Amino acid sequence: MRHKKDSGKLVADKGHNTALLRNLAMSVIIYEKIKTTEKKAQTVKPFVERLINIAKKKEKREAIRQIESLLQHKNSSRKLFEVLADKYKDKEGGYVRITKLGYRSGDNAPVVQIELV
Repeated sequence: MRHKKDSGKLVADKGHNTALLRNLAMSVIIYEKIKTTEKKAQTVKPFVERLINIAKKKEKREAIRQIESLLQHKNSSRKLFEVLADKYKDKEGGYVRITKLGYRSGDNAPVVQIELV
């Protein structure tokens, strides 16, 4: 049964949804801290944590192929292997923190800061 299993549908089109998820993940990896809406942050958090786990635990060639197929951005995949895999080698999980910042003026959407711990 799939009760309460929300995959995080952000937009109506599936291609747009995956592009948005990849771009958010690349921004989190490159800048290590971004501001976005709460729903987008909750959707991208497991994706970023999965990418870091792949970079840490798999054989390097296999991990490079898998991450570059998911991200399609050389700088973010390079940073995953060179910086973040070494930084989190002793940590088992919980690489991403979400902090509430308030509400956006205009549409009153809840804004959060998502950052790498």
